[in-house]
Amino acid sequence: MAGSSACGPATRPAAPETRGDVTPTLGLRANAGPFALLVGVGALVGAMVGQERTVVPLMATRIFGVTGVAAALTFLIAFGVTKAFTNLAAGFLADRYGRRPVLIAGWLLGVPVPLLLIWAPSWAWVVLANVLLGINQGLTWSVTVMMKVDLVGPRRRGLALGLNEASGYGAVAVTALLTGFIADRAGLRPGPFVLGFGIAVTGLLLSAAVIRETRDHVRLEDALAERAARPSWRAVVLRTSIADRSLSAASQAGLVNNLNDGMAWGLLPLYYASAGLSLAEIGTLAAAYPLTWGIAQLATGAWSDRIGRKRLIVAGLLVQAAAIASIAATSGFWPWLGAAIVLGLGTAMVYPTLLAAVADVAEPAWRGSALGVYRMWRDLGFAAGAIVVGVVADRAGMGGAIGLVAAMTAASGLVVARRMVETLPGRGMPAE
Repeated sequence: MAGSSACGPATRPAAPETRGDVTPTLGLRANAGPFALLVGVGALVGAMVGQERTVVPLMATRIFGVTGVAAALTFLIAFGVTKAFTNLAAGFLADRYGRRPVLIAGWLLGVPVPLLLIWAPSWAWVVLANVLLGINQGLTWSVTVMMKVDLVGPRRRGLALGLNEASGYGAVAVTALLTGFIADRAGLRPGPFVLGFGIAVTGLLLSAAVIRETRDHVRLEDALAERAARPSWRAVVLRTSIADRSLSAASQAGLVNNLNDGMAWGLLPLYYASAGLSLAEIGTLAAAYPLTWGIAQLATGAWSDRIGRKRLIVAGLLVQAAAIASIAATSGFWPWLGAAIVLGLGTAMVYPTLLAAVADVAEPAWRGSALGVYRMWRDLGFAAGAIVVGVVADRAGMGGAIGLVAAMTAASGLVVARRMVETLPGRGMPAE
């Protein structure tokens, strides 16, 4: 793989450990059971975000009397910044200490989130809950991604990550829809967050009692490939952020993708409410986008294993831009529902494919760290989106903020088209 010599002197990695008569093997079919369990846990991780997608932006104005879009989106800034830097730490910790301990720690910090949202006496408590949610998501989602990639090996990364993101964002959609209907009938709290508490406890119990460590699979892949020694953490950060053309292109695209997702999470419920839509209608729109995204990823992740990563990423960003522009240019439930579905399709083309591209470039010994750096940049997009759309919406209106995000998303697609080199082995990179 290009650039391996910069990672340190070549060494033969330690052989993978065996437990009794069990030797780790790579591949989706060989690891179907553990992989399926991780898909289930990934769905619970996504559901933790889904409990907020419809309800929390409306809590700002309807319960706590927060004025101004920028102030109402402070919860999203707290979430995005915390999750971004937790992603960075998660990659390092998972490579050094193992995936499973990091997963369990993430769930322990997630359990208090719905309780804080139920009992919050002020908006500051909601912001604090989202700090904890950011840590929970940074640890648990990062590690479930790594563990699935560990199990399947290099040949089916796109499919594995499509399944991962499909389960996670399918659960975001279902939970957003359920909490919207619960809120429409029983109020913004506590009902939606009672569901969230059950989700958090279930995730913790499964991770502690059922999920197994996957570092032996990393050692096996390393040993088979005879890779170079792990580079320093600083070198991984520099390479993923700036030095490597494909990794840096992926990092900026991930940031812009989550910038527009932050707009969808924080601004669009307020935009729809200002047009007079009911909580049930807002919940349906909030669910349609991630539901389409989640289902379509079952196809797009595997598709990227066949045709390559770059074309899907560029096309997906341009589709996203068109969908966002149409939200600003139209009005009414049905036009917005159509735009939400198209936005979900564009995101499905981008989201698992970017992760697969990073995993293509990063070697097994530092893949967890590289994914952590990429996810740091990607999830800073939540905070960047909250700041950009908040400031612009307060000065130029919500429609103007949505139009600006559409333009930024299109520009990001052009950056990928110019800067990224195809990363799929055999289509621009050497086979592993």
